[in-house]
Amino acid sequence: MLELLSVMVKGRLNLLISGGTGAGKTTLLNVLSGYIPNVERIVTIEDAAELQLKQGHIVRLETRAPNIEGKGAVRMRQLVINSLRMRPDRIVVGEVRGEEAFDMLQAMNTGHEGSLTTIHANSGRDALARVENMVSMANLNIPERAVRHQIASAIHAVVQIARLSDGTRKVIAISEITGMQDELITMQDIFTFERRAIDETGKVRGTFRATGIRPSSPIAWPPAAPACAPLYSNRKQKYEEEE
Repeated sequence: MLELLSVMVKGRLNLLISGGTGAGKTTLLNVLSGYIPNVERIVTIEDAAELQLKQGHIVRLETRAPNIEGKGAVRMRQLVINSLRMRPDRIVVGEVRGEEAFDMLQAMNTGHEGSLTTIHANSGRDALARVENMVSMANLNIPERAVRHQIASAIHAVVQIARLSDGTRKVIAISEITGMQDELITMQDIFTFERRAIDETGKVRGTFRATGIRPSSPIAWPPAAPACAPLYSNRKQKYEEEE
């Protein structure tokens, strides 16, 4: 599963990391950012400096609260818009939580492949619904279908992370967005975490399993294809034999 995530980052796919408070979204974002090639120019946008990227060419932007007179505030949306003028190869948004979601989708759809961001949500489907709600906060009066189409074309995969009952943090699903069917955004799980039991010490026991579904063309783009192929060949048959 880690190999798949690394291939997604190296293959310049747009990833949305979803999870609850304290689930480890920013930590996972830091880990995945380590797979970004050192030659790329990265612009990070955050409310508070939490990302620790090790690449050599990074531009760090942070929001600013208004002063005592209520002036001088720098909002997330302003930073996202200005980052597009900085010639970034990738844009990394620490967390999307408001109207800046629209500009983030615009960036992902206009040549800034490989962008990463996080969002608070309990499932991959909820994460997409929250992005749709945030776009509506920009008051642009865009039809719902147009917003969903833009989400489906901008975001390639959703990585769902959770903090389990024993306090451990795990990636519980990697879901690919495959497009739209009628009015709905279609998704398919590639990897999932299957919870089996809770042992006598209170630890959650389970296994990571491939669903057997081979990712569709966006995740198989070069240079991702050669590295992804061994992950899925005969994977479904292998698990059927084990069971």
